[in-house]
Amino acid sequence: MASSANASKLVIYAALFGNAAIAVGKFVVAGLTGSSVMFSEGVHSLVDTGNQALLLLGLRRAARPPDAEFPFGHGKEIYFWSFVVAVSIFALGASVALYEGVQRLRDPHPLENVGFSYAILSFALLVESVAWFLAFREFNKVRGERGFLDAIRRGKDPTLFVVLFEDSAALLGLLVALLGTALTVYTGAIWIDALASIAIGLILAGTALWLARETMSLLIGESASPEVIAEIRETTRAVVGVLRVNEVLTLHMGPDFLLVNLSVKFEERLDASTLEDAIERIDAGIKARCPEVKRVFVEVEGLKTQHPTPTPPVANQPARG
Repeated sequence: MASSANASKLVIYAALFGNAAIAVGKFVVAGLTGSSVMFSEGVHSLVDTGNQALLLLGLRRAARPPDAEFPFGHGKEIYFWSFVVAVSIFALGASVALYEGVQRLRDPHPLENVGFSYAILSFALLVESVAWFLAFREFNKVRGERGFLDAIRRGKDPTLFVVLFEDSAALLGLLVALLGTALTVYTGAIWIDALASIAIGLILAGTALWLARETMSLLIGESASPEVIAEIRETTRAVVGVLRVNEVLTLHMGPDFLLVNLSVKFEERLDASTLEDAIERIDAGIKARCPEVKRVFVEVEGLKTQHPTPTPPVANQPARG
């Protein structure tokens, strides 16, 4: 958890400081030039700055230890705050950019001092490119051999792909802003500046909807990947005394906290002590092979012990550890 969280924080801090500096510059230039697209870009960077602060808050709260009220910890808070980020991009960034563009179409004003626009947009492109590279590098470490979209769909740490999505949208928005500004100056058509602002709003809206979709499934409760489930089955079947592994239920309580519930058929000859040892070996084997697994519960099916008198069924028994 520590290494994953540290990598996430590095990416988020890089994006936060970059966006904060860029936001100030964009708003100053928007005032100097009267550019609708520069104002929309300023709002975009301001929203991104707030979003990175929310992600840092989520990481800090998710790291809190389990307690009586939350026995499995607070790891899912990072999913909640990532979803809030998606909503804020849509509610603030996209809506303001679309509104500003429509207003400028209704009441156009010529651009002034466009040299400042080129300067701040070029600087923003440089800063955002560095932030994007850092986010993409960390995301690549996590995704391994998986395809880009598959890694996003199966990823359990939303902070990495949320920042990557934001930085990608920021780079695309900057390119639109540069193109819109250049075409407005070259043609003298003020409506191009307004359309560029609307285009940025649509980019943000699309980014927000995609992020909301990806983080919503994590918030509801995603299972482990098929590869991890296969490893859990294989490890359990290898334990002496196990006849069959029936149901394997998994739930991510956070990026690095996986809860596992197993339904296992054991050999009928096992007594209570041998059964307990087998469950402990299952628990230790799964955790050693899959470090993200923090809790394992084993449900014993159809056990008949060799005691002369009836004994209570050993069911829903949590593994030690």
